[in-house]
Amino acid sequence: MTISVKVMNYIERSSWIRKMFEEGAALRKIHGAENVFDFSLGNPSTEPPEDFRRELQSLAQSCEPGMFRYMDNAGYLETRAAVAEVLTEKSPLPVEARHVVMTCGAGGALNVVLKTILNPGEEVIILAPYFVEYKFYADNHGGVTREVPTDPATFQLDIAAIEKAIGPNTRAIIVNSPNNPTGVIYSRESLTALGEAVERKGKELERQIYVISDEPYARLAYDGREVPGIFSCVENAIVVTSHSKDLALPGARIGYLAVNPAMGNAAQFIEGAVFCNRVLGFVNAPALMQRLVAKLQRSSVDVSEYQAKRDLLYDNLTTMGFRMVRPEGGFYLFPESPLADDVEFVGLAQKHNILLVPGVGFGAPGHFRIAYCVDAEMIHRSLPAWERLAREVGLG
Repeated sequence: MTISVKVMNYIERSSWIRKMFEEGAALRKIHGAENVFDFSLGNPSTEPPEDFRRELQSLAQSCEPGMFRYMDNAGYLETRAAVAEVLTEKSPLPVEARHVVMTCGAGGALNVVLKTILNPGEEVIILAPYFVEYKFYADNHGGVTREVPTDPATFQLDIAAIEKAIGPNTRAIIVNSPNNPTGVIYSRESLTALGEAVERKGKELERQIYVISDEPYARLAYDGREVPGIFSCVENAIVVTSHSKDLALPGARIGYLAVNPAMGNAAQFIEGAVFCNRVLGFVNAPALMQRLVAKLQRSSVDVSEYQAKRDLLYDNLTTMGFRMVRPEGGFYLFPESPLADDVEFVGLAQKHNILLVPGVGFGAPGHFRIAYCVDAEMIHRSLPAWERLAREVGLG
């Protein structure tokens, strides 16, 4: 065998998302792109906002000496200061540049955080449904994941279940709001209750337990909703995020991690994170992207476009008989599967050239995920296929 048994096993049971995306590529060759409706991958069709383009052109023309040399492994001071300024607006205490480390996206940030805090065998609680890569990220650094379900009716946090799951080996809890795959935004009340539970258990167990808030969708909130700032709810909180979604830059791999100034041993954590950013091989986040996003911390894609797509799919699918929690943010729907076996249902949808991801891939069997960050025109074209699928499974 040319690769490790462990990696081979992980490949076999890993991302349904990529598997379905690859299935879509094969179907497009057979049926033509216009006849395949691929809702598998959260890869925004939206282009970056105009101010990103202007800043990119300005930087390309300036060619400042040294702009592509090494910098502090934490990132450019002016970029971290710009991030800190915006974070301060939702924080009880001022966030400063020293509380921020620029990273290669949210995935890079999560790996840096977990390498910084985990001892071998320590647990990371993940809340089902969850982003599947969390399991692999924890394993990268000797950790193990412990799954705790959210409320099955609302997908909101089940504080009692989380507190019960916290034990002497717990090091961190990952929350993701707006959530991938459900689109649910965790309420301020539930996040505050989570912070109180973590503080109680930390004192009881005499160990520091972190809440890692994974926030790449934080600016994609609908119907006037606001995503609560985690620093105002949880003392031992770390934000990890990227500009993949809010600036439509998934291929640029630019993000950051930030620590709550109120957290105990915050300075020591940042020192460890800067070291881990280096030794994991990231060294630093891309120089050009750091300079670009420094001036774009209040910029975003047009969120109303995503809300319109949500409404288009949600309204039509619920009319057909599909049942789901109405998303409050992000760009995913997570309906109940009309068949008991969600993998079987996704296979049936594929016969109608509709590409979906089964809920089992997110730790929530009995559901399926729709990524609606696609062209609105494709959504419109897909509706007759959805109607045929709904009739086949007895909905309506």
